[in-house]
Amino acid sequence: MGERKVLNKYIPPNFDPQLVPRSKKPKDDLIPVRMMLPFSIQCATCSSFLYRGRKFNSKKEPVRGIDGKYLGIQRFRFYIKCSECSRPITFLTDPKNADYEMESGGTRNYEVWHDERETNQRFEEEAEEEEKMDGMKALENRVLESQREMAEMDALEEIRAMNARHVGLMKGKVGAALGLEA
Repeated sequence: MGERKVLNKYIPPNFDPQLVPRSKKPKDDLIPVRMMLPFSIQCATCSSFLYRGRKFNSKKEPVRGIDGKYLGIQRFRFYIKCSECSRPITFLTDPKNADYEMESGGTRNYEVWHDERETNQRFEEEAEEEEKMDGMKALENRVLESQREMAEMDALEEIRAMNARHVGLMKGKVGAALGLEA
């Protein structure tokens, strides 16, 4: 029983570590990865949908060339196969937007949150242009902003006063518990 719990192995005196075979580097730098799809895809060949969260055996490779890095962050290309027609589908990491971009083999499905960001940005730009064009609108917005700031300051002062009262009460209770007069 004790021979199974060996902590160190016997190394013969004629052992040469150079003769131990090393693991080979993957062909073409393709690394097999088990991953879940980060977004929904529609295959370009058979029009079947591959939904977000579906597990795939994929191949990962670093992107080469000019587009290979963004601010020193390596971009990767993933290869998967459609589960219906076995057509290869590829997509890339996009560190600039913290997302992925579709490369070939399918189309990325519509996602509401992409549209929401663009809509909010467009709305803010329109509001800024409107303020530049209309002096009264800019004045109204400044007045509303100052009123909001004053309300926030009043609420903050109220919270500070309540905290000061609470600290005073706590000192009194602690002093009374210790037999001291506050």
